[in-house]
Amino acid sequence: MTVRLRLQRTGKLKRPYYKVVAIDKRKQRDGKPIEVLGNYDPMIKNNCLMINDQRFTYWIKVGATVSKRLNDIISRKKNENQ
Repeated sequence: MTVRLRLQRTGKLKRPYYKVVAIDKRKQRDGKPIEVLGNYDPMIKNNCLMINDQRFTYWIKVGATVSKRLNDIISRKKNENQ
């Protein structure tokens, strides 16, 4: 089983809200995740991203891959903090 860390869309029409999840790579976007790691709200001015860092690093160490979109969001967040 290959695990991918990616965004799972929730929320209303034209009001997106995403959960950051660890999920089997072969599952559909709204499939049942293995674990919810945090959330991301793109409608907030600072693009609020909240992730449980301990669990995120655990999944990376175990061999999970990060989706391109989530990787872009995380790197943008790191650049804002510097």
